Order: sequence, then C-alpha cells, then structure tokens
Amino acid sequence: MGLDLRIPLGLMFLSIGALMLGYGAITWNSPIYAQSLGQNINVLWGGVMALFGAMMFFLGRRARWQNDPTHPRTWERDEAEAARINRH
Repeated sequence: MGLDLRIPLGLMFLSIGALMLGYGAITWNSPIYAQSLGQNINVLWGGVMALFGAMMFFLGRRARWQNDPTHPRTWERDEAEAARINRH
C-alpha cells in the first residue's frame, strides 16, 4: 500500500481554495480590496488553488485506478490491449 501524496495534497489545496473563494465571494465589494488595486485577490488565488487541488486529487485517484487490478477500467484496458495484440 503506497501513499500517493497527490491525494491528501489535492484535498488540502482544494479545501483552502474553496475557503478563499467563499471568503472572496462574501466580501466582493469590500473596501479592503482598495489596497490591491481593486482586485479581489481571494477569489483569484482561491480559484487557482482549487483548480490545482482538483487536478492533483484527480491525478492521484487516476493513478490508483490504473494500478488497481480489480477496478473495471483496468479490465477494459486489459481487454483492449489483448484485442490489439490478437489482431497482429
């Protein structure tokens, strides 16, 4: 059982990004953004962090699916590979 760090890191970035997105959405027209030239930095970087976290989580889960011999997608890949070999 190997630990793929992409899964917990993806969840961490996804949760922090979602919190930042939520906070930025709640404080959309707040005067605190005057210091950042009117840009809502929380929404911007919350979205970046959430996308990065989702990508890391997806890649970690995909690697686990590809290495799991009981997963249905593995059977489909094996059958497709066998069919490709048998054609030649």
